[in-house]
Amino acid sequence: MSEIRKKKLSDLGNHFIPEVYLHEGGEYHHRNQQFGRGDEFRALTEREIELLLENDNYAANWADVLVTDRFIPQQIQNSKFYGLVRIGDMDDVYLDFRDLRLPCGIYNSTVVSCDFGNTVAVHHVRYIAHFVVGNDVMLANISEMETSSNAKFGNGILKTGDVEDRRIRLELCNENGGRAVLPFNGMQAGDVFLWSRYRNDYVLQNRFKEITENQFSPAHGFYSEIGDRSVIKNTQTIKDVKIGTDAYIKGVNKLKNLTINSSKGSFTQIGEGCELVNGIIGYGCRIFYGVKAVRFVLSSNSQLKYGARLINSFLGDNSTISCCEVLNSLIFPAHEQHHNNSFLCAALVKGQSNMAAGATVGSNHNSRAADGEIIAGRGFWPGLCVSLKHNSRFASYTLIVKGDFLHELDIKFPFCLVSNEVDTNRLVILPGYWFLYNMYALMRNTSKFQSRDKRKFKNQYIEYDVLAPDTVNEMIEAMSEIELAVGSAFATSSHAVEDIKRVGRDMLNSVDVLPEKTVLLDNVEFSKRKVVLAKPKEAYQVYKRMIRYYVGLQLIDALEETSLAQVKEQLIEIGVDRYLFENIGGQLVPSNKLDGLLEGIRAGDISSWTAVHTHYHAWSKEYLGDKFKHAIASLVDVSGRELETWDIEFVKELLAEVLETRRWICSEIERARLKDYQNPFKQMVYESYEEMEEVVGKFVDNDFINKEKAALLVFEERVTKMITKL
Repeated sequence: MSEIRKKKLSDLGNHFIPEVYLHEGGEYHHRNQQFGRGDEFRALTEREIELLLENDNYAANWADVLVTDRFIPQQIQNSKFYGLVRIGDMDDVYLDFRDLRLPCGIYNSTVVSCDFGNTVAVHHVRYIAHFVVGNDVMLANISEMETSSNAKFGNGILKTGDVEDRRIRLELCNENGGRAVLPFNGMQAGDVFLWSRYRNDYVLQNRFKEITENQFSPAHGFYSEIGDRSVIKNTQTIKDVKIGTDAYIKGVNKLKNLTINSSKGSFTQIGEGCELVNGIIGYGCRIFYGVKAVRFVLSSNSQLKYGARLINSFLGDNSTISCCEVLNSLIFPAHEQHHNNSFLCAALVKGQSNMAAGATVGSNHNSRAADGEIIAGRGFWPGLCVSLKHNSRFASYTLIVKGDFLHELDIKFPFCLVSNEVDTNRLVILPGYWFLYNMYALMRNTSKFQSRDKRKFKNQYIEYDVLAPDTVNEMIEAMSEIELAVGSAFATSSHAVEDIKRVGRDMLNSVDVLPEKTVLLDNVEFSKRKVVLAKPKEAYQVYKRMIRYYVGLQLIDALEETSLAQVKEQLIEIGVDRYLFENIGGQLVPSNKLDGLLEGIRAGDISSWTAVHTHYHAWSKEYLGDKFKHAIASLVDVSGRELETWDIEFVKELLAEVLETRRWICSEIERARLKDYQNPFKQMVYESYEEMEEVVGKFVDNDFINKEKAALLVFEERVTKMITKL
């Protein structure tokens, strides 16, 4: 039952910190550090007090109201003051922001133990307690603003005397809380990923918790903050918040236990009807129109709009969620989810993803307990009304056709199309679908995501290229799966696995067309129905072609800086191995480097998240070199030729092949988009072809295609010169 306590009015604004938690610096120690000012303040004069009283102001003790020599008592009207209140410089001005014009000063407000910067405009704030307010801040029509002595501002820490049950956790990737992490300001997607994995490594898990707690003080007495030039209006409740500079907040229902990062170059806006509790909000975010978010981290330059629900989740940079519901999920950068009836639950989605209307990705109602998980590589795209079951796993750039998938799935084929063949009750997998049938959309992804990356400081290399170490490794593994499936379909007798793969490899590399026979896959779906591998030869060959193209691109960049002999000498000396690369928050990292970081954390050599982020930044600088070594190792694996045997003719043939592939990609991009203009059903809603062009734009004016054509000409010149040079 709620308890209303009665205390002396003279104590209002004092004893903010319970006596048992007071430290040597006293009640105002942390407050003074936060405000950063002090010597310039003085007591009010008798004349100033008279003027304040004439303007219907009240103070429990006027001696506790301190001002500067630039104090204008006429601009304090009909307000009440309790506890120590410090008011910065005032001026005979009004502040103007988007047609909201407010005179400088404090009007019709109740202030309890707060500090105000210079030229603030505070109007109709019914109750504000224990806030540090910056310069040029506008506060208008706010019901209540208050701070607890043990405020954590969204961080998953405990203050002295707190019980463990009060700790905020993000229960990510699994609804049972088994992968929970402690949120903190500055948390990156890579941090969450590493912490949510390795759950049986107790030393590592305890170290993650220790380094999080060590970066915060357990002391009581920190005030809420509102940064310079921030504007807050028409808002109900604000409690335990740290708001950066230049933020704009309007019409909000509730902000509680939050850090809201904002700056002049990357300002954050929060709009009408939002209720945000227990979270961290990054720089440059936009949150509008009835959003509900609880226990969350929203990374920089991301958006929540139109009634979105984000609960127990982490959303990476440059992402947008509108209308829908996201629970218990870890989402890497560049995620798009716009439709009211999509649902994402208990999932790890590795970014550059898009969820269509009606997609239900995971649910606690399709297994025996709420403990399932879904893992999706980057580029994940569940189509309209797709329903998936926990546990499932998907390779990068998996596109899933509309349908109900009633069983667990393990899709190992990147760039594939997954569909139900309803009339035969079979699952059909078409590897390499994006390369074979929609090159336009696939290749446009890279430039699209790069242009949407609004980070001011890009010190972490987020890989947006569809051809990268993670997808190439997946393609190489998928080729092995295709070899096994084809070999199993056509082998005349029982063989060892490697012998079966050899049969499949020979058939897939042959110039002959595969005989008419259904090729089946094993260990793809947890069911008894058949799983069909569609177009295995085309998929195998396009995988191989794109891997060689990836290698060629890396080699061209290297040969423009040095010679083939030097490249071979350097790589032979250090050795080339095709390392696994882990996607940690959109950044690809060689597994051996990641292992080194984790060992450093276990041993205590790495003792802060700042130090962890320093490793991310160092890896980013080394990434292109790591990517080049991976490319060379990939060609060694795919071609079967060791690096020592690469001669000028071999490289020339590769470069010529790369140039031909680039021409093919460009033509496929154009062909894929041209189909939209040639489709009679597309044209039937227009009176004429000319009207269609007026509405959707002329094909010849397509900006992406024209840029690709121009880039092809430059690429042809580069490669031709290089072949001649060799």
